[in-house]
Amino acid sequence: MSKTKLVERKYLLTFVLITSLFALWGFANDITNPMVAAFQTVMEISAAKASMVQFAFYGGYATMAIPAALFIRKYSYKKGILLGLALYAIGAFLFIPAAAYQEFTFFCLSLYILTFGLAFLETTANPFILSLGTKETSTRRLNLAQAFNPMGSLCGMAVASFIVLPQLISDKRDDAGQIIFHTLSEAEKANIRVHDLAVIRNPYVAIGLVVLCVFIIIALTKMPQIAGEGVKLNAKTTLRRLWNNRVYREGVCAQVFYVAAQIMVWTFIIQYADNLGINKATAQKYNIIAMAMFLCSRFISTFLMRYVNTRVLLSVFAIGAAMCTTGAITIVGMAGLYCLMGISFFMSLMFPTIYGIALEKVDSEDTSLGAAFLVMAIVGGALMPPLQGLIIDQQTIMGHPAVNVSFCLPLLCFIIIMIYGYRSYRNS
Repeated sequence: MSKTKLVERKYLLTFVLITSLFALWGFANDITNPMVAAFQTVMEISAAKASMVQFAFYGGYATMAIPAALFIRKYSYKKGILLGLALYAIGAFLFIPAAAYQEFTFFCLSLYILTFGLAFLETTANPFILSLGTKETSTRRLNLAQAFNPMGSLCGMAVASFIVLPQLISDKRDDAGQIIFHTLSEAEKANIRVHDLAVIRNPYVAIGLVVLCVFIIIALTKMPQIAGEGVKLNAKTTLRRLWNNRVYREGVCAQVFYVAAQIMVWTFIIQYADNLGINKATAQKYNIIAMAMFLCSRFISTFLMRYVNTRVLLSVFAIGAAMCTTGAITIVGMAGLYCLMGISFFMSLMFPTIYGIALEKVDSEDTSLGAAFLVMAIVGGALMPPLQGLIIDQQTIMGHPAVNVSFCLPLLCFIIIMIYGYRSYRNS
């Protein structure tokens, strides 16, 4: 058992402030996931088009991760955080004109800009946490910080479940459980759309105000300088070293598939429940339970890492996730929904563990760019959900509900993560 201190006293304040950022982007992630189903109804669009919300949201990470890394190298981690918070707030406040114009594309653009900020925060915060202490405890430290991400996610889910979704008039159903919005006149739909888009807008404006407060606190706080800040980056040399690092290279690939799986599992649980006749607000409560399981498992897995090799643990949890996903695919009914919720328990350690393993043997001067590619890997959340949406739009496939069949995509992702855990263990 390791006796090295996880967070030294001199880094404690910085660790607490940076860890708070994990909750902030967790809130944005998980208030946005249920909005896919909300937009699908109120804007009267297909599941595939509604999932463009995720394409815009996670596409922002892919666009801005490398510029964020270059900015951090030229200036500092603190300035990167402040710019990230500013972009986060701007994107959130753009929901005001988006709701006024009632344009789905405008909402997607707002989320795209908001995630420019999240890309800066993730590119900065993850390696910053890794650097606040010894390499021996870095992966455990990141898992601890990442444990506060689902706390923000739970808040986002709770706001969506108890404040946003129950107020959506467009989701009202008849006695048979069918949505009645599509049967109304155009005038009635227009009035409902004004109301519902305002309901969707309000929590983003509120979180924008919170982000501004955090911006002021961090601007007034002194942060330690980290190796690599303000040093000119030789991108060609760095890229060559990163590419020649097999564990890192495969880690980026594994991260693409992990994020894709996570977003698909948490986004389409509402459509899965809808196929069982459960309304959006109630379905989101199942998502909250799944996130609570995710949070508890994050602390459990962080504890287990003191005794079990992180690579072995990653493979074991990937096998557990694959088994639950198989249940969600094959079982039509509440048992399938429970399996879908159970996936979250096994996903808990995956993102920070893949991140930590991939960067473990990366030189300190290459960390910022290495971290950027791992954040760019979040683009997996933009690419695969629209594909899953296309499958769901088929309604049935060979007599089986298409929404069940669509979870073959996350199953593939978990198999790839299991292989990465095993290969990185053999390499170590």
